[in-house]
Amino acid sequence: MDSKKNGLAKLFEDLPLSSKKKDIKIGVICGGISSEREISLKTGQGIYSALTELGYNADFIDFKGEDISLFKKIDIAFLALHGKYGEDGTVQGVLELFKIPYTGSGILASSLAIDKIYSKKIFKLENINTPDYISIENEKDDVLKKKIKEVNDKIAYPVVVKPAREGSTIGITIADNESDVISAIDFARIYDNKILIEKYIKGRQLTVSILGGNPVALPIVEVVPKSGFYDFKSKYTTGLTEYIVPAKINKDLSHAVQEISLKTHKSLGCHGISRVDLILGEEGEIFVLEINTMPGMTETSLVPKAAAAAGIDFKKLVEIILNSSTLKQ
Repeated sequence: MDSKKNGLAKLFEDLPLSSKKKDIKIGVICGGISSEREISLKTGQGIYSALTELGYNADFIDFKGEDISLFKKIDIAFLALHGKYGEDGTVQGVLELFKIPYTGSGILASSLAIDKIYSKKIFKLENINTPDYISIENEKDDVLKKKIKEVNDKIAYPVVVKPAREGSTIGITIADNESDVISAIDFARIYDNKILIEKYIKGRQLTVSILGGNPVALPIVEVVPKSGFYDFKSKYTTGLTEYIVPAKINKDLSHAVQEISLKTHKSLGCHGISRVDLILGEEGEIFVLEINTMPGMTETSLVPKAAAAAGIDFKKLVEIILNSSTLKQ
């Protein structure tokens, strides 16, 4: 295990920006105006602290969607904006216009990944196994009723109902029957008018972080919420979820999960950093649920846990992501 840790860490020894840390201005852009604002601020603070402790010339920018002229004062943008307007390609487009390099994925990959319905369509085209689903968007009552009736016939209960373009397990519900689905849709619509109804797969929840401009898969993390359901509270409350890293699965299966995660990252054209969420079914089948192009970097976040298992501490992780920044045009 130690030799594997050292091997992964050595892949990221060449970090050219480290020699220019005093000459470049890095803007850590966080906050935003989505429902994930508070989590984004925590992510941004962690990144900003790591950069300043490493000696980089960094600014903490709490971006509220108003004054984009702030971006013109920086040389590189370290993006920590979760949710709509931050990881959906919007701010990436602004930075492209200003010709400012930024961390993470570009406009197209960001906009595809944040939309769980579009990303699942691509997964299907790329032969990446993903749970069956039905999508709902602004249907009139008669069409909506017909689609709800189709849930049992096409994908069968239980199902997971969630907003198509939200993260952090916001607005998500497990539904066991038609009545539950109707209530779950109403709940999800608080956050988005585009809804994903997806087959619930019973099994082990895994996540794989993909790191670097020449992407590699970090050790697999198994997520075990004490409540049995990984909701917002389980995700962000210390002690409510157990994280097993590396996940206790055999070598061949572990390799397969990492390879599928890398394929998922590449299928959408992601760059620099991503996190692929999967379910290992009870029969050993691997299902990709979604991919997050701007995963959290808080004390309970999964990417830092995976990096630590690979021998990469938090500061080094931040520096690696910074060094993958490019202008994506």
